[in-house]
Amino acid sequence: MTGVTPIRRGLAIILSSPSGAGKSTMARRLMAWDPTLSFSVSATTRPPRPGEVEGHDYYFVTREAFGQWIMDGEMLEHAEVFGNHYGSPRAPVEAALSAGRDVIFDIDWQGTQQIAQSSIRSDMVSIFILPPSIAELERRLRSRGQDGAEVIAKRMAKSEAEISHWAEYDYVLVNDDMDATEARLRTLLQAERLKRIRQPWLTGFVNRLSEEFREREST
Repeated sequence: MTGVTPIRRGLAIILSSPSGAGKSTMARRLMAWDPTLSFSVSATTRPPRPGEVEGHDYYFVTREAFGQWIMDGEMLEHAEVFGNHYGSPRAPVEAALSAGRDVIFDIDWQGTQQIAQSSIRSDMVSIFILPPSIAELERRLRSRGQDGAEVIAKRMAKSEAEISHWAEYDYVLVNDDMDATEARLRTLLQAERLKRIRQPWLTGFVNRLSEEFREREST
């Protein structure tokens, strides 16, 4: 492929699930598997939890600053969840995609719908992760030890509505086994990277092949 650089735009990989079904764990596993993947760090108005780092886990901002970002068109998506606001800043994502870097989003169905209407729609691959059962979903939420009983109850009440949006996604996986789910996600990512529409360099490459045919015919 002399003279042709096989570049492509990056993928916006959307992972959604009800809380506790495994989207955050799968995002971390994918990035450990492929260090070239980057994470879309969300902005939020909620206070940081123990161990969370500014700029790594979230951008922790005031409600006033968050509202200004929305007004300025600086958010690809945003939503209110349990009284707090969350959103994906536009600039770092668009820069990464333009440079050919794949970006993982850990967002809900509302954010997914907004990104589907945004400037990066053609780069988007959406994946919904289902729990193997509702009982297992609740067990995982309790085992995390991050939330009290009241918050867990709210998350469980919200999970039915979240799951109802499963059919809006490109792919749906049942996370009954973490290792198996990770393997399926790797396969999906590799296949999406190889799609013809993701390979803008192919046009130039095929044109070069055509030139080689013409050169052979002229000799």
